[in-house]
Amino acid sequence: MRHLLQAIAELRNGSSFILEPAVTEPHTADSLAQQGLDLLAEGRPVEAALAFRSAIAADGSHVEAHHGLVRALRDAGQLNQSVGAAMALATLTPNDPLAHAALSISLQHAGHIPQAEAAAARARVLEWKQQLQSPPGEDSLS
Repeated sequence: MRHLLQAIAELRNGSSFILEPAVTEPHTADSLAQQGLDLLAEGRPVEAALAFRSAIAADGSHVEAHHGLVRALRDAGQLNQSVGAAMALATLTPNDPLAHAALSISLQHAGHIPQAEAAAARARVLEWKQQLQSPPGEDSLS
């Protein structure tokens, strides 16, 4: 505001000036996802869901934003939307056990117990496959 007032004063005095555009930091998917995490930590899941959706709009492959959206929707009590977001996550990362675990949790909260059990079983199978592909003695969770 001070810059604008100064520019108006210079114009009135007949001085030449150049208005420079305000420099703003563009919202990246990472910064929007971090904002969503902060909002979740503050207990504001509805606002967090909006931030995660914005992060996904900026980068549709931002896995952490998808995970955050699933959690935020579930915490907000939007259980069917949480299931939908979890299904999108599992589609984006079909070999990720955590995506299928998130789907299982959302399905369970929404009352879809048989489907939740199937998603949990898929998560376990994917985790076992990852463990079998790891060299002996290496913990795949670290």
